[in-house]
Amino acid sequence: MDQRAELSEFLRLRRARLKPEDVGLPDFGRHRRVPGLRREELAQLAGVSVAYYTRLEQGNGRNVSMGVLDAIARALRLSDAERDHLTHLAKPTQKRKRSATRPQRLRPGIQQLMDAMDGVPAYVVGRRTDVLGWNRLARALFGDFAALPADERNFARLVFLDDNFRDVYADWEFKACEVVSYLRFDAGCHPDDPLLSALVGELSVKSEVFRNLWAAHHVKDKGHGTKRLHHPLVGELTLAYETLKLPDDSEQSLVTFHAEPGSPSEASLRLLASWGTDVNAEVRR
Repeated sequence: MDQRAELSEFLRLRRARLKPEDVGLPDFGRHRRVPGLRREELAQLAGVSVAYYTRLEQGNGRNVSMGVLDAIARALRLSDAERDHLTHLAKPTQKRKRSATRPQRLRPGIQQLMDAMDGVPAYVVGRRTDVLGWNRLARALFGDFAALPADERNFARLVFLDDNFRDVYADWEFKACEVVSYLRFDAGCHPDDPLLSALVGELSVKSEVFRNLWAAHHVKDKGHGTKRLHHPLVGELTLAYETLKLPDDSEQSLVTFHAEPGSPSEASLRLLASWGTDVNAEVRR
């Protein structure tokens, strides 16, 4: 991926989403030829010259300091993930480039931990949203990862190209936006990853929704929250999820799901656990 073009487009789109009143600047009602803040307004907020900011927005971040990047991130009201993404785009490192093509391996101890988590769906996701491991209940809830070829065990590919997997999410549009935001964050860390470029290219050709979301340059890192899921046997479940980065590989995350104690979702999850994966696989055929 073209690092300069990515940096330029990201800054331009983040600037376009802000209005003068959002950042405490007067709006004199004059016609604006472009949406959002002007470059000179953003430069004023960040405390840099217009010429300096213009060079950065044109993709020239080679000599930019961290102090300037922090000032621009504050002016643009960037989230923590967006701030990190800006840093990755402006100041790529050789370490990130070298690790981009290194295969990710799931440590056996993590698989054993997931297997011991009775009643808790859990999986591990790595770079490019690859699914690296899962336990029995995650397989029953989301589908049979084991039945897929290894190169197709990927959340982005499943969310946009697999109709059965799409039906799992009651809020599919939100999930789709999340997945693309994760891929964007990954692309900032590993712009030279050929597997990521191939995945983005494939999804852009096969899914118009993906193509439009990718063009928006939304960035997000994995966190915690609530998901509404639909299962053909037990119906709708509302589950809280937590994302825990693994200590020996920060690019692998353990994702767990749990229901509120005493809720209908807890009863449904317990019922699903008692049925196992075979019934689930049969229903999804």
